[in-house]
Amino acid sequence: MKTFLAACLGLWLSGCSGDRRTGEWIDQLRAPDASQRLHAIKALSERQREEDVIVPALTEALRDSDAFVRRDAARALGRLKEGSRPALPTLRALAQDRNAGVRRAAAEAMAQIAPETAGATGPR
Repeated sequence: MKTFLAACLGLWLSGCSGDRRTGEWIDQLRAPDASQRLHAIKALSERQREEDVIVPALTEALRDSDAFVRRDAARALGRLKEGSRPALPTLRALAQDRNAGVRRAAAEAMAQIAPETAGATGPR
């Protein structure tokens, strides 16, 4: 928790507020600290009008080493619904993740993006 708070404070002090450009948030998806990557996912999920650049970045985040990042990226893609169709193959693979929360988020995202995929993720 201290790391997360320190990261938030650091972002605030550096002037990195909600008015950052999409490219800066995408760059932050490669930050060494997972809390910074999670913050970027949240910010990107609120920029639905820029799906063409957000979906590929969030799809890449599905491969992150941190389970919370993978989970939140899946959730963000699900909120983008139809615009996230290119992420479906990666989400299908993520439905077999070792983390139950990630598997659940991937299945839910697929159901939001393409309802015809609901229940087609295999065993949990």
